[in-house]
This record gives sequence, C-alpha cells and structure tokens, in this order.
Amino acid sequence: EVQLQASGGGLVQAGGSLRLSCTASGFTSDDYQIGWFRQAPGKEREWVSCINRADGRVYYKESAKGRFTISRDNAKKTVYLQMAYLKPEDTAVYYCAADKRELCRVLITPDLDLDIRSEEYDTWGRGTLVTVSS
Repeated sequence: EVQLQASGGGLVQAGGSLRLSCTASGFTSDDYQIGWFRQAPGKEREWVSCINRADGRVYYKESAKGRFTISRDNAKKTVYLQMAYLKPEDTAVYYCAADKRELCRVLITPDLDLDIRSEEYDTWGRGTLVTVSS
C-alpha cells in the first residue's frame, strides 16, 4: 500500500525554523514527484513547493521563496521541507502529496505566482501542524 507520512511540525516563534519530513512507504520516493501543501484555519488548501522526480528541479510559491527549501533523500525515501524565517501567516497543517509523473504540474497564476492544483496528486499523507507565534 502506498503511503506518505508528514512529520516535524510544532510550535515555533516568528523568525524561527522547522524541518518537515515526508516519508514514503510502499514505494520509493524517487518514483514520484512530491509536493507540499498547507491549509490554514478557515482557508483552502494551497500549494507551497514541489520537487521534480526527473531532474530534481524545485518550485516554490512566491511567499515561500527564499525562506523554504525542498529536498529529497532517496535512500531514506524522504522529502524534506526546511522552513526558515517563519511568519505567523505560515501557521497551517502541512501535507505532502505524491504524483507518479516526472514533472511538477506548475501553473502560472494571473498575478504571476506559481501554483499547482491539488487535483494533480493522487496520494496524500496525513498532515503535520505548524504553529508560528508572533
């Protein structure tokens, strides 16, 4: 059975850092491209970052660029999201998701940000809560 498990969330002060992990079971993480999403209270789920399966190219939502770093360790079947300079608006449940295709299905929004629809992913992990206090 294909499963993902996100972990590493917690409570951190604004300006602090956290590293989230997304561990795969039932498949190897390099067989999939992995995306990170988040859902803040009362808001819709939004895409945050993605790493290509084929070439390791990475993509970030504008608000995450320069602060978040996505990476993968195929030997550990794990994809990481290193988050730095956290802000209260980063507070959300963070989810990782997997897609068998090689490339992240990145879209350009009307305001020239990047985005990926959650429908592009068919395997989701349970989320991990990140709370950033001001």
